[in-house]
Amino acid sequence: MRLKLYVYGGAAMLLLAASIVISLSIGSAALPLGEVWGILLDQLPWAGNGDAKWDESSVAIVTQVRLSRILLAVLVGACLSLAGAGFQGVLRNPLADPFTLGVASGCSVGAAFLILFGYQTILGIWSIPIVAFATGMVTLVIVFTLARARGEMNVETLILSGVIVQAFLGAFVSFMVSLSSGVVNEIMFWLMGSISGRGWEHVKVVLPFLFVGIPILIRYAQPLNLFIFGERHASHLGIHVERTKLIVLLTSTLLTAVAVSMTGVVGFVGLVVPHLVRLLVGPDYRLIIPLSAIGGSIYLVWADTLARTALSPKEIPLGVVTALIGAPFFAYLLYRRKMKQGGSI
Repeated sequence: MRLKLYVYGGAAMLLLAASIVISLSIGSAALPLGEVWGILLDQLPWAGNGDAKWDESSVAIVTQVRLSRILLAVLVGACLSLAGAGFQGVLRNPLADPFTLGVASGCSVGAAFLILFGYQTILGIWSIPIVAFATGMVTLVIVFTLARARGEMNVETLILSGVIVQAFLGAFVSFMVSLSSGVVNEIMFWLMGSISGRGWEHVKVVLPFLFVGIPILIRYAQPLNLFIFGERHASHLGIHVERTKLIVLLTSTLLTAVAVSMTGVVGFVGLVVPHLVRLLVGPDYRLIIPLSAIGGSIYLVWADTLARTALSPKEIPLGVVTALIGAPFFAYLLYRRKMKQGGSI
């Protein structure tokens, strides 16, 4: 397992590094890759070349405009993919993610409420993440309550409950949009998802949550592996089932909340990436969790690059790009799952 992790992880990290550098060179002001590398190296105190002379506008584009945006895409992609892997592990279902379960919509309600009433700066930049996490957790409790019957919780019923709650909360957010006047564009732009206009302060907010979330989910990777045999069997093997579910779901919701609060609604990342990683390396969550974090970063870097360059100088909302990719993939998963169960379409 370790060898597999080192091989796939090393390859993924190299691909991520290459993706970041290539993305930094793509835009309305195209920059040569060699120049991007040189500018980045000059930012390192131990590797910088004091004699290197780069155009000031190129340095500003790389370090002040693009780099913070791309690093935020890296962090948000990792958060959403980790959250998706956590939900799929607990629920033992590849169709589960924060969006299909309505958690992201719950986070959206809190954020839209703050924007509507002008409270988004009451606690500084932390206002929306805190409220988004609280409303996301309330949503998760409601979904689980709806899905549980006679002490048991069917996975298909859980996903259906998530879809119902998501639809209701989506309507509630639309209602708040209809009430807004001066901030309607801000709410709508946030609901479509985007990294445009984000800076280093947003990177600093997401980073500590990711540093906390990754080790927690890795710590519970092996218990999640045992969940595939059922909760009762996992309990017989010494796993504290309820505690594991609570910690993984809390961590996944927290990662979703901080990601959604920074970039708005960017869907399907937590659905697509963990499933692709599972197809590549197998069902071992000791591999799926760390590789999903790297894979989500790569996925969102390229999705954001496409969003800002496809119709340049106009920018496509990032959530639109991920939905255009993720929705057909979700339909494919549904089709494949139905075929495995002997159904027909």
